[in-house]
Amino acid sequence: MTPDPEQPTTEQNEQYADSPAAARPVGAGVVTVRYWASARSAAGVDHDEIPVDGPITLADVHAAALSLHQDTRLESVLAVCSALIGDRPVGAADPAEVVVRPGESVEFLPPFAGG
Repeated sequence: MTPDPEQPTTEQNEQYADSPAAARPVGAGVVTVRYWASARSAAGVDHDEIPVDGPITLADVHAAALSLHQDTRLESVLAVCSALIGDRPVGAADPAEVVVRPGESVEFLPPFAGG
């Protein structure tokens, strides 16, 4: 039987079996969460990477961000933030209905004064 050039060989499978990506289910990845202005100050970092096993909701991203930054004022800051998924504004959509896929970014933007 001729090996299929599109399929990994046994040696390749063994070589990558211990990699972190190999442990993730298909469709898994990360969602990058970026914090701007007062959200960045409250979180103490400019971004987080949240591991996911597949699509999640914006409400899940929000909860994960808060769990990473307990005992900060992030919750009160995010309560007034607008959100973007990639370059798409979420607007008034219900966060529990907004889907965020692995590889996408979520931007939390506090209200800005001026300009």
